[in-house]
Amino acid sequence: MSQRPSMRVVVHGGAGGAPDEPAPRQAVLDEAAERGTDARTPLDAVEAALAPLESSPRFNAGVGGAVQSDGVVRTDAGVMTSDREIGAACSMPGVEHAAGVARVVHSETPHIFVSGEHAVDLAVDFGVETGVDLLTDETRERYEDEEPPRGGPREHLDWLATRFGSGSDQAGGGPGNDADGDGKRGAPDHDTVGAVATDGERFAAATSTGGRSFALAGRVGDVPQVGSGFFCTEAGGASATGAGEDIARVTLSRRAAGYLDDGLGAQAAADRAISEFEEITGSGAGVIVLGEDGAGSAFNTEGMQTSIAYK
Repeated sequence: MSQRPSMRVVVHGGAGGAPDEPAPRQAVLDEAAERGTDARTPLDAVEAALAPLESSPRFNAGVGGAVQSDGVVRTDAGVMTSDREIGAACSMPGVEHAAGVARVVHSETPHIFVSGEHAVDLAVDFGVETGVDLLTDETRERYEDEEPPRGGPREHLDWLATRFGSGSDQAGGGPGNDADGDGKRGAPDHDTVGAVATDGERFAAATSTGGRSFALAGRVGDVPQVGSGFFCTEAGGASATGAGEDIARVTLSRRAAGYLDDGLGAQAAADRAISEFEEITGSGAGVIVLGEDGAGSAFNTEGMQTSIAYK
């Protein structure tokens, strides 16, 4: 019988505002990281680690994910392995485990990216559950409280101009929670999730999200874009979280992983990537990095919870 390789896994629960209840969120993150260490390959590990985070409404992925301007939660995810194989899927209503669909794209198709209804159809054929109600009572009520638009995209754009990215989800630069002092929260205080794993020889990185609150219906952010939300090389991998449009503009995960290629350690790579990101964009973000020397993380927001496990 072959011996299962040792596995090291690091996960994050998103960069943004400090959560109201950090301890329960940390417990889920710790459980997720431990779950990943039982996997046989790094790709199995990141998918396994993200699954409980996608199922927890305490995070912005899967159940309880951010609601777009038409009242629908659409999930996105991306995975990459150190052999430069990639899988991504986006704009999937009713798909709780977006990372599982990205895994299908990675391992079962000749493609890198599949979107929308076709990604949902792919999920059906490969046994990833669809038709899940991703709205919670809280997210449904928050959306309805915002007097949502009922017309076309132009009306939606007018509506989201003062709402998109508000609060602490995705480190949005909007007015923030309870910006008007009326007791209403502008957006959830939770965020995108990600994981990086290694068995000592191979690496895998993955990121999964519900997007950013009150975005235009169909908006796709950084998370499923290779080099932005996730990246992996033979030297290690990275998963990013934060202001998605700005993360995509500077390809944050590729930047962090590139520093591993240059010979920096994981913590130094994370620190330099976030420092440069802030200097270029002025926005908020965080990144986890896993390299041969171990794990590192950095963020320039109020908080970013992480967990590391190995066996």
